[in-house]
Amino acid sequence: MVICLGIMTIPLIHLQVLAMKMSKTEFKSHALEVFRNVEKSGKTMIITDHGKPKIEIRKIRRQEISPLELLKNSVVKYESATLPVAADSWDNA
Repeated sequence: MVICLGIMTIPLIHLQVLAMKMSKTEFKSHALEVFRNVEKSGKTMIITDHGKPKIEIRKIRRQEISPLELLKNSVVKYESATLPVAADSWDNA
């Protein structure tokens, strides 16, 4: 497949090295191939409209993080955690 970027014509294989950009018109006719390429290479594809970047297509990078790791450093204030809570304190919370 060959993609036309303005006055340049570049084979899709070479786009893996460059910043991957494509017009909406080109994307419409090659969407499935673009999706497969992004999935395989992990590189981001920028879809442009009249030469301006509008949409970014990228592979989801899931990180397996434990719930405790997500909560790490999230407590802002920790005072008297073992003391009983007074009845009127519930209304103020």
